[in-house]
Amino acid sequence: MNTTAFHNADILIPNESIDMSKWSVIACDQYTSEPEYWDNVKSIADGFPSTLSLILPEIYLENDDVASRIENIHSAMEKYISDGIFTEYKNSMVYVERIQSNGIVRKGLIGAIDLEQYDFSKGSTSQVRATEATVIERIPPRIKVRQNAPLELPHIMILIDDPDNTVIESVDKAEMQKLYDTELMMNGGSISGYLVGEKEQERIDKALSALADPDTFNKKYGLTDKPVLLYAMGDGNHSLATAKEFYEQLKKSNPDKDFSNHPARYALAEIVNLHSDALKFEAIYRLVYDVDCDKLISGVTESLALSEDVAEQWVEIVCNGESKKLYIHNTSSNLSVGSLQNYLDSYIKANGGKIDYIHGIDNVKALAEKHNGIAFILPDMDKSQLFPTVIMDGALPRKTFSMGHADDKRFYIEARGIK
Repeated sequence: MNTTAFHNADILIPNESIDMSKWSVIACDQYTSEPEYWDNVKSIADGFPSTLSLILPEIYLENDDVASRIENIHSAMEKYISDGIFTEYKNSMVYVERIQSNGIVRKGLIGAIDLEQYDFSKGSTSQVRATEATVIERIPPRIKVRQNAPLELPHIMILIDDPDNTVIESVDKAEMQKLYDTELMMNGGSISGYLVGEKEQERIDKALSALADPDTFNKKYGLTDKPVLLYAMGDGNHSLATAKEFYEQLKKSNPDKDFSNHPARYALAEIVNLHSDALKFEAIYRLVYDVDCDKLISGVTESLALSEDVAEQWVEIVCNGESKKLYIHNTSSNLSVGSLQNYLDSYIKANGGKIDYIHGIDNVKALAEKHNGIAFILPDMDKSQLFPTVIMDGALPRKTFSMGHADDKRFYIEARGIK
């Protein structure tokens, strides 16, 4: 019996009448400063059933028409259900192979995470934990999408620390039913999905339970009596936090109702092995604009005691086409990104301005020039430090790392009923 937070689920897959290359679009939290990307997605998907109709890209979160967009999302969900475009696979897992834009294959398993075993607060000891600070203000707009929605679609990716490849890499797809195989739009590579049989699910459950054994866990990290961290958030931290908060609100407003088997207790997610060659941890860079650039650079230089004298932490500042790498001598965090973020948060709170989180050095430099802003480039994080750091120190500063390029983020395909 599975004793961990990851379970099978009743999973909805579009039937063979649907063009999957138009159905599947990238995670809603990508390309938040590039409206042209989403314009192109809209032109590709126009006139076809598409997950673009079922999500709210975050680039539109501050638009005046957000309420009507959310209503349209709920209407589209209801229409797709009534049109019968989905096939439901009861008590299922889906094994996926994603060929990324760089040609490397990323393997994963899609199932449901039990929100009763997830706590995103800093210092959490739950089996499923956030790896970065959760910004509470980002949750209410997402709850509005989830409220009254009959479906959820995941862009959540959760990591397991499985150096011996006992769970996902041991899956044998030879006898499995192929559910889909499609190219992904906008340089997203391709993806195929396979229905995991009952016996293979049992093997997966046993392998996950073995990883969750307290003695094995503590020995792996050289610890004594630490609560097991089996699932660490990779991508979609705020989406899982939204599902959790929505579920907790449901319980609070219905104190006499039994929620032990309610669909809202779970969230559809993909688990991936931290040790996959396809996972490359990269820093997420900061783009700051609508500010007095000279004032901000002067302030951050003074506050962090930036200089060319070499130190452990550093940041590269790009403004008006000029770039300078400086070292941080007045640190407020164990990581460069934390020291910088602490200052930027206080500066923007006091002086106004906007901050965005960008993948790719070329992208952030180009956007800094486009917006007459400042790009802050930061060092990468070694992924081997993720689990030990979260176990010992709790969640990292928000937007500390990204797993690969934006094009390689999760694309929406599967759905699940949550009412």
